[in-house]
Amino acid sequence: MIPGYLHRTPSWLMKAFPKRIWHQSRSEKSIYLTFDDGPIPGLSPWILELLKAYEAKGTFFMVGENVARYPDLAQQVLAEGHSIGNHTHRHLHAGKHSLQAYIHDVAEGQHALRTHLGTDTSLFRPPYGRLPMSFAKQLEHYQVIMWDVLSGDFDQKLRAEDCLKSSIRATSPGSIIVWHDNVKSEARIREALPAYLEHFSRLGYKFKAL
Repeated sequence: MIPGYLHRTPSWLMKAFPKRIWHQSRSEKSIYLTFDDGPIPGLSPWILELLKAYEAKGTFFMVGENVARYPDLAQQVLAEGHSIGNHTHRHLHAGKHSLQAYIHDVAEGQHALRTHLGTDTSLFRPPYGRLPMSFAKQLEHYQVIMWDVLSGDFDQKLRAEDCLKSSIRATSPGSIIVWHDNVKSEARIREALPAYLEHFSRLGYKFKAL
């Protein structure tokens, strides 16, 4: 889904996969911040401090390998009241791996969370937004969390200013927006995320975890 990405997920795509979670209630002025790929030193703690300043909560879809490398950071996410989700163990692309290999990697990601955080999660987000139906059937014990807003912070050709403008324009009440705590996104998220939080805080929105 991400190659040739759109900042706002089209309604036809959301209707095509109704069992997946694309957004929350449109009747409340709430935004659901999500962060993929972490945790990593430097950027993840900065995000946590920023969220604290805005009394914001988010959901961190963690890569199992990073949880194993940086368990203290992963524990900090939970300690500060945020929720967590499984983002596979090695950030696998479902279109490039067998069903068996992919499901095994998801299980490894869950094992990393259980080992280092002492908890499981019922939330799963497929890397790159790719999850064939045959794969999804094997993951029915998870809530598959997608999004209706993609910030584009991973796009190294995108200016931070344009990342911000597109994210604001695409956001509606109940939106689930994707940001990334990874090195590739750092230059854009450090500039765009504070301004995004400030913009919607002034409009009276709350930032909630899933």
